[in-house]
Amino acid sequence: MSESPSTTAVTTDPFDAGAEFDRQVQTLLRLGYPELAGRTEEDFTALVTPLRVAAVAGPPASVGHLPPTAARVPFLLVVTRDLVPVEPRLGLTTLAGKRKPGFLDRNFPAGDLPRFDPIKELEVPAGPAYLVFDVDRGEEFRNLAPAAAMEGMSAQGRLPLTIDEGIAFVTQHPAALASNRCFSLVGSRCGDRRVPALWISQGAPKLGWCWYGNPHTWLGSATAHPVRLGLD
Repeated sequence: MSESPSTTAVTTDPFDAGAEFDRQVQTLLRLGYPELAGRTEEDFTALVTPLRVAAVAGPPASVGHLPPTAARVPFLLVVTRDLVPVEPRLGLTTLAGKRKPGFLDRNFPAGDLPRFDPIKELEVPAGPAYLVFDVDRGEEFRNLAPAAAMEGMSAQGRLPLTIDEGIAFVTQHPAALASNRCFSLVGSRCGDRRVPALWISQGAPKLGWCWYGNPHTWLGSATAHPVRLGLD
């Protein structure tokens, strides 16, 4: 006797972390990251490939990989400014289904961007690339000042994203940045009250900044699992 439709089990393919890591590497190759880094494609691939094992394993105390959505993804391969400067990487981002390149807000003074370093709480691995896990654009923190969002994410056992991580998010998952679903990057600070953020302007991603104490209805604060794993 065959099973009735109401009792037939519904199965879905499990998330393949290895395939997702490979996709992210191929995206960087397609966008020209090796050339920007002054490396061949083979050298660039060899540099980041050791992180594949960690991507498949997931972070310590992981609850397991979930398939990516527009708002939340299992992990990101993050290229740092030690390998490729911020502005060229920003210029390779686009919105989902769009072609206009990302750009830097004019309110960043010339030479000011390198002053935004990862906050000490993140313990970002040194070097040209690393992994960040369980990345979320932080919609629940919309209309909360970054200062309040920091308290909320700390209570959840999570930490904010940096500029490098935010660019990686939009590079690999353009749908992460959407109308009224933009996000601050509280993990990068320069010692004043400014907080970098990614939002939409003129049909493209824009890296600007907002004040640490100011809320915006369209701006959340992106978060991630606290563990970041680098190249050893």
